[in-house]
Amino acid sequence: MQEKGTISIHTENIFPIIKKFLYSDTEIFLRELVSNAVDATQKIKRLASLGQYNGDLGDLRVEVAFDADKKTITISDNGLGMTAEEIKKYINQIAFSGATEFMEKFKEAKDANEIIGRFGLGFYSAFMVADKVEIETLSYQDGATPAHWVCDGSTEFEISDGSLEERGTEITLHINAESEEFLNQQRIQEILDKYAKFLPVPIKFGTTTQEEEDGVDEEGKPKYKSVEVDNIINDTNPIWTKAPNELKDEDYLAFYKQLYPYSEDPLFWIHLNVDYPFNLTGVLYFPKLKNDFEITRNKIKLFSRQVFITDEVKDIVPEFLMLLHGVIDSPDIPLNVSRSFLQADSNVKKINSYITKKVADKLADLFKADRKGFEEKWNDIGLFVKYGMVSEEKFYDKAKDFVLVTNTAKENFTLPEYKEKVEGTQTDKDGQLIYIYTNDAEKQDAFIQSANKKGYDVLLMNSPIDNHFISQLEQKLEKTSLKRVDADVADKLIKKDDAPEHVLTEEQSTKIKEIFDKAINKPAYKVQLESLSPDELPVTVTMDEFMRRMKDMAAMGGGMGFYGNMPDNYKVIVNGNHKLISRILDGEDEGVQAQLAKQAFDLALLSQGLLTGAELTEFVNRSVSLI
Repeated sequence: MQEKGTISIHTENIFPIIKKFLYSDTEIFLRELVSNAVDATQKIKRLASLGQYNGDLGDLRVEVAFDADKKTITISDNGLGMTAEEIKKYINQIAFSGATEFMEKFKEAKDANEIIGRFGLGFYSAFMVADKVEIETLSYQDGATPAHWVCDGSTEFEISDGSLEERGTEITLHINAESEEFLNQQRIQEILDKYAKFLPVPIKFGTTTQEEEDGVDEEGKPKYKSVEVDNIINDTNPIWTKAPNELKDEDYLAFYKQLYPYSEDPLFWIHLNVDYPFNLTGVLYFPKLKNDFEITRNKIKLFSRQVFITDEVKDIVPEFLMLLHGVIDSPDIPLNVSRSFLQADSNVKKINSYITKKVADKLADLFKADRKGFEEKWNDIGLFVKYGMVSEEKFYDKAKDFVLVTNTAKENFTLPEYKEKVEGTQTDKDGQLIYIYTNDAEKQDAFIQSANKKGYDVLLMNSPIDNHFISQLEQKLEKTSLKRVDADVADKLIKKDDAPEHVLTEEQSTKIKEIFDKAINKPAYKVQLESLSPDELPVTVTMDEFMRRMKDMAAMGGGMGFYGNMPDNYKVIVNGNHKLISRILDGEDEGVQAQLAKQAFDLALLSQGLLTGAELTEFVNRSVSLI
């Protein structure tokens, strides 16, 4: 048999486009050809199980080999093989059925993943790296004749009798000059590790040396010898293909180490397994998160039938779950799709919702089953939970029952528990419940102590997501607002009807304001006289809660750039009822009054970390002279 022909395609220049356009992602050719080989072995196994093939299956496997001298890479399998007629059908016609559409659309595609497979071009990805491709194949069918197909990257092909003596297919790529990087043991191993690590059929790539026992020496100790064994690069039965009841904690941890060799152990994990209304398996791990929000994305690997597709899972996994690590495998997500397809696909949306629900349910179960253990993990998972609540409404609805808030005494509360704790003392005269928080307990210690003296509780809100979480709580919780502990003096944070009376006359108040304005002499600092408890500090410097929050959000890139560009403005609250204020008024001359006022103001700045440089030096020198 010998036959020449032309591949049924309307456009002559399809191959140059494949080579040129897909050049940046050429390594994908190996994934496609190995996946095809695996499919061929799976199909013969299926036919045998249905009684449609009665021959000996043998040891089903795929082999990858290369010859640097001949400049070839060969992918072979002992799957179902093809007849000459099937080659003509599957390789020459069907593989190019989408060619016309491809020609029209390739310009819009962003990467190779959008093209290969989607247009039936999986096999032809070989021409990204090869000048010539040969197929040797023998079909499983009784009496089949081996066939040989060759194509040099033009639309011309040739079919003749083949030489293969056993069932299966062998594809040989004659590597072109630009792609010789692939004629390298390490490079091929790297690609196979990336795409074929968990394929369901053993993938052999060369051999490896192992030590095995070889009797004992004179002292009775075991001796070893080196033996060459097949280098099987994949785990054909990874944990996500098994039932959870078959697995122990050690299995999950070992698999995590396999995926992320240098990571700390995860906190816990979720085994995903659903077959309706879509197919999805996988294991998602909760890593230990650092509070600096240095999120390493692309840690979830997406597979389709154990073939690695991508670790860009942004459109399949909800944004907040990008903090997780692990594996998702779904045959309902096509191997090669565009992002716009993923965003519109109904299966992807269902998968997204399902994963969100599973994660929320797992956290709720942990909270109910072991509150103490949950609290111990809160430092690591709190950031994740808050991020989820802020970014996903459905997650908020579930998480509001187990999200914890922590106060400066390191006590944890659910939202209902915290409301019950503070509503008796922290409800203002208008019936508004005020939660007081700090984002830096050390820096704001004076304010915290002042609030505690009044019987107020202070929450720790010091994670990078807390600005957004605070705003969300204010929207969701009825008649509740949050104020940072240094947004005002303790007496004014929660407005009550029992404010202390002024001890200063109106004339004295005007006088003291003038003294401070003159001593401070900074337009950004507005002096305000208040009647506070005599136990409070004589001078306190604060920034308005709204303005500071807007500036914090602008600093985080929260779209508040207008506020970020505004200068900082502060309130200088002078406690008219403090004895130091009376002492300043009684000062023997203006110089002494100014010095005392400046000293009290600088002390307030110092407690806020706002006193620096020459002003700090001046303060130290002045303090020495006053001692």
